[in-house]
Amino acid sequence: MGWNSPKSRPLGRMARSNLKAQKELVCSPTSFPLLHGVRKGRRQLRGRQVLRLGGCGPPLRDRGELGRTGRPGPRPGFPLQPEGTRSSRLAPPRASCLAADPPPRRDAPGFDQICPFPLPRPPRRPQAPRAAGLPPGRRPVWVLRASPAGSAPGAMPFRKACGPKLTNSPTVIVMVGLPARGKTYISKKLTRYLNWIGVPTKVFNVGEYRREAVKQYSSYNFFRPDNEEAMKVRKQCALAALRDVKSYLAKEGGQIAVFDATNTTRERRHMILHFAKENDFKAFFIESVCDDPTVVASNIMEVKISSPDYKDCNSAEAMDDFMKRISCYEASYQPLDPDKCDRDLSLIKVIDVGRRFLVNRVQDHIQSRIVYYLMNIHVQPRTIYLCRHGENEHNLQGRIGGDSGLSSRGKKFASALSKFVEEQNLKDLRVWTSQLKSTIQTAEALRLPYEQWKALNEIDAGVCEELTYEEIRDTYPEEYALREQDKYYYRYPTGESYQDLVQRLEPVIMELERQENVLVICHQAVLRCLLAYFLDKSAEEMPYLKCPLHTVLKLTPVAYGCRVESIYLNVESVSTHRERSEDAKKGPNPLMRRNSVTPLASPEPTKKPRINSFEEHVASTSAALPSCLPPEVPTQLPGQKWDDWSSSSHLVPMR
Repeated sequence: MGWNSPKSRPLGRMARSNLKAQKELVCSPTSFPLLHGVRKGRRQLRGRQVLRLGGCGPPLRDRGELGRTGRPGPRPGFPLQPEGTRSSRLAPPRASCLAADPPPRRDAPGFDQICPFPLPRPPRRPQAPRAAGLPPGRRPVWVLRASPAGSAPGAMPFRKACGPKLTNSPTVIVMVGLPARGKTYISKKLTRYLNWIGVPTKVFNVGEYRREAVKQYSSYNFFRPDNEEAMKVRKQCALAALRDVKSYLAKEGGQIAVFDATNTTRERRHMILHFAKENDFKAFFIESVCDDPTVVASNIMEVKISSPDYKDCNSAEAMDDFMKRISCYEASYQPLDPDKCDRDLSLIKVIDVGRRFLVNRVQDHIQSRIVYYLMNIHVQPRTIYLCRHGENEHNLQGRIGGDSGLSSRGKKFASALSKFVEEQNLKDLRVWTSQLKSTIQTAEALRLPYEQWKALNEIDAGVCEELTYEEIRDTYPEEYALREQDKYYYRYPTGESYQDLVQRLEPVIMELERQENVLVICHQAVLRCLLAYFLDKSAEEMPYLKCPLHTVLKLTPVAYGCRVESIYLNVESVSTHRERSEDAKKGPNPLMRRNSVTPLASPEPTKKPRINSFEEHVASTSAALPSCLPPEVPTQLPGQKWDDWSSSSHLVPMR
């Protein structure tokens, strides 16, 4: 922007009146940094002339240089304002006026006249130490090489944890409540959810420690508050569980530990708080409160009667003894009080099995997710049906992804599924599908209202969409090998991984927990993720769960898990299941490779054009594909060898 441009020059009567009161400002070593800082900021301030330096105009030295219009004289190389134009009043600067100009160049002509003093040079940025043998300006790059037998001395250790770390410090979840209030149910269900989303979590049930310490359970007298010997044993069991909590969070890579016990006294809770503070752990309390005798009796009959404590008792004796055990705890029960004694604690109170909630001082992201999850679950009896769409044309051709219609056998399955749903005689059954043809055509045969979920779409295979596995192996051999090494964390170029799919399906899980009877018609990878949640399968097992076509999985939630019944509808189909390769070895983190997508989920897969919808031929090599990286980042480093990935066990620096 020039000195005489309309956006930079001072114009109007107000500017001329302000210039009268302005004193001459001479450049000096002390004033130049100030002026340079002003020049980098706003170019015009209301009622004040800002001096421009370094190629933006000469400093004002004499009032006489301002002519009749009150503006500086022309500078060589800059055009004058056209005659007849009038200036406006000073206005706040535009966004373009706030951009910082580069400082004046020392080799610019006329620099000595503009600034006749030496400018201080900016401090040099400290250079990173250069590895031996590297030319200047180049850094060492870690690439994979085949390792000799055994670990080489000084080799970079292999990193096992590939998932995201969602907590900034380990958290201890402390359960609080009387027996038969659903604490263990909440603990196991919450642990299953946290492990499914990638947060390593483990339950530490103090009752199991007590059963290890006291092999033979006698009666409720063991829990009487005046039984000092038993009190010592119970305290030692709690301390042993806390020691294991510390080991799990500090040494074993755990992020959340669930301390499952009654913890009904403030003394016990203060001991746990001191333990957490001493080890730099966060503490989050979950109290389950229920005064409905029907719910309590139902919990006792469903869970406690089958407990190892009552393996030699009949139901009536076990019920009577457990009710007396509850009375022993009620005598010393001190509930959480967020209004007075426990106002500084992070906690949630679940009242009457989810009818009401009381939340206090939620500290971080993971605690908010826990609260959100607990507010969505319920214990009402229900049934969840999961199945894949009917066989489609791409299944017959062995192609992955795509959006093809049903085959003739797929249409027969849709009719068989309709008869099956009628036989189940379910009231208020909700049907969910994806936004792809095969699931929609399957649901159309049911003659029931259905909802389309974009989150239920099949995993996005990116550049491998609508290819067979043989074509992927021939066209993208390095991608094929990477996927064989770690199928859960592997992300297709411009596509998704199973980890991304889990993140996408979390809202579906939340809504499934809220619903009663639901039929979900989805795809193979999606069904694997949903099934892994309900069956508490690990990330390593998830991509290899068997989910055959034309089979309905009936899930019935029970006390501490989920009962699964597989129902085959007698319609033949192809098998799309691929077993884990035996010679595939655990490799490095596939997320850290070229053409990987930084976000957790790929761009909207249904709106992205399919690879074979273009008229051009599909690229035969990965180097010919468009890169997902910025243009300044090379897609392949010099000397990088992808053939060494399968046999690598450590990393060496490449020069």
